[in-house]
Parts: sequence; C-alpha cells; structure tokens
Amino acid sequence: MENELAKIRAIADYQFGKGVAAKLFPENVEIEYSPRTGRIRFINLDGERLATLRPTDGLLSLSVKAAKLIAENAAFAHCFVTVKNDVSEYIAAGGDVFAVHAVKVDVEIRASDEVIVLDEAGNVLAVGKAMLSSVEMTAFKSGVAVKVRHGAKQR
Repeated sequence: MENELAKIRAIADYQFGKGVAAKLFPENVEIEYSPRTGRIRFINLDGERLATLRPTDGLLSLSVKAAKLIAENAAFAHCFVTVKNDVSEYIAAGGDVFAVHAVKVDVEIRASDEVIVLDEAGNVLAVGKAMLSSVEMTAFKSGVAVKVRHGAKQR
C-alpha cells in the first residue's frame, strides 16, 4: 500500500505541481484495483472518488472533490483555467469552456492536460481536459478550450 501511495503521489506532483500530492492524497486514502489487471484504478477518500488512474496514459482524472482539495492549496498547483462569472452556471452544469470565456490560464497548461475550471472568485466549477494550450486559450476568440467531464452542479 505504501508503494502504491508513493506512486500516485508522484504522478499527482508531476501532473499538477510539486506539493499537490500530499494535500490531495492523505495517508487514509483507499486504493481500488482493477479486477482484471490488478493495477491501480481508483483512489477514494471516505468512500468518495478522488481520482481515476487512466490505463491509457498513466495519468490521473480528477473528481470535483479532488479539484476542490487542489484549489484549497492553489499555491502549489498549475492546472487552473479561470472563466468569466457570467458563464459559471453553464459550466458548473457540465457545459464546455470556450476560449472566449477564459480570463486567466496557468501558463503550464498544454492541450490534453487535466484542468480545473474556476470562476473569477476562485470557486471550482468543473474538471475536464484542455483542448488548447494556455497561449491558444487566451489568444483564440472561438472554439472549445476545455472539454468538461464533471461539473460541480452536475449529477
């Protein structure tokens, strides 16, 4: 278990910024394994999913709960896209983020990175996959910037 925890923490630090993993994955996380392959599949905390370890690329897909944990410790993270407040309800309901709505984007973001979408007040709206790099998100005036996987108000 300790070896697996160290592995997922190393992945989280690589993917979201050094120092994020210790806050995101405390000692009492539960790790679920794939019944077919025996590899790490899900990471849960108190019976609620935090992240999924994707078998295709070995990186983490976050839940909204994990995004909120990372946002509380934002000093370490480099995975945020801030959008205009007037589209926050649409995005929190699961709508995609368009480039024209992005107001602030962390410079380290590349296309296909896992990102956390925030409103201008810093509240977590959604998690998803960046379709554009940070430079493209701020330069473009059309097109999908983030494909939202889970909205904060989506059920």
